[in-house]
Amino acid sequence: MDLTTVMEVRDARRRTPWRPGDGWLGGGTYLFSEPQPHLRRLLDLSRMGWPPLTVPPDGSLEIAATCTIAQLSRHAREMTVTAAPLFEQCCRAFLASFKIWNMATVGGNLCNALPAGPMISLTAALDGSCLLLAQDGSTRRVPVTAFVTGAGRKVLREGELLRSVTLPARSLGCRTAFRQVSLYGLGRSGALVIGALDPDDGSFALTVTAATVRPFRLWFPLPPGAAELRAAIAGAVRDTDWFDDIHGLPAWRRHMAYRLAEEIRRELDEERPPGQDAQDGQDGHAGRLEQGDIR
Repeated sequence: MDLTTVMEVRDARRRTPWRPGDGWLGGGTYLFSEPQPHLRRLLDLSRMGWPPLTVPPDGSLEIAATCTIAQLSRHAREMTVTAAPLFEQCCRAFLASFKIWNMATVGGNLCNALPAGPMISLTAALDGSCLLLAQDGSTRRVPVTAFVTGAGRKVLREGELLRSVTLPARSLGCRTAFRQVSLYGLGRSGALVIGALDPDDGSFALTVTAATVRPFRLWFPLPPGAAELRAAIAGAVRDTDWFDDIHGLPAWRRHMAYRLAEEIRRELDEERPPGQDAQDGQDGHAGRLEQGDIR
């Protein structure tokens, strides 16, 4: 797609005042896929030199916004953490060609804020936090579950940039279960649900994406029973939060989310260490919705 309204492409390393019509250019797989009549200048991030993936001393994983899907997939194959398989599962949820994999970026997928964005699913499920960089050089951190606020909506301010996403070491050590469904064999995700079981304290987290307009992450101190899990989802996701488009009606998405959530609950419940009993749904331990603080 030729962006006929864009008059200039500037290297983002050359700091210039932000002005109306500016836009950040990452991999460009979305920007160049359709007209962008509001854009006049692109600030190219491809030469920023950010390491795609960094492992700090605390064992967490920092993923640069410019990290491509191909780079993330290659790194995940060498990871020895328990949650490593989830990375490839989410990369494959793109159902994209190798050309897209080598250009599309993790940051771009988050900033598009599409319900079916699998990098949103991955980073929300692993309790990721976004590092945001403002034009004046100040930074702030926002949980992924609070970064995306709706279909195509995020908390980025004018000129603000997503610098990286950090996944905590504890989340990387979780056992995970992944379910994804589409209306068509090679269609966009209609529901993508991920479960994570913490081996240290036995806590359980369930993340619902694609079926909803934004990511929902529910946390339980112990694995819930079927009734408790269903009630927690119903209490967290309002009727208007179920996504509606050509790739699936809200009623179907809701039905599949409940079904996939129960499959995940059973799968991870079978992997619980001895001595950790699941809740029966009658003791008042309701799931906690984690949306994070927006500052």
